[in-house]
Amino acid sequence: MKSTREIFKNNPSLLQELEVIELLEYCDELETEIVEFKFEKSNSKELAMLDMLQEVIKGCNDLEKEQTEHDRFGYEAPQYQEAILSLKKYILDRCREEKIWL
Repeated sequence: MKSTREIFKNNPSLLQELEVIELLEYCDELETEIVEFKFEKSNSKELAMLDMLQEVIKGCNDLEKEQTEHDRFGYEAPQYQEAILSLKKYILDRCREEKIWL
């Protein structure tokens, strides 16, 4: 699934439009419903947690890639790389401890 940044990277000013904001909020609601549906269908909290963790790891990887692109092209970007690396390490450590294999 593409992130908001990926979808609007060619025209970030669209993120300020009311219709786009409403659409993104609707998408967030649908994502929540999908996770809830997966939980109800499987009736397993572990599967829901596994799905969410996979999405977080994917998001972290995407942000690391975006930071690398910012660094490569020389324009200033938010400094969120350290936080992402810490979060990713924590999740991977917890998954190893809990024997959840991503």
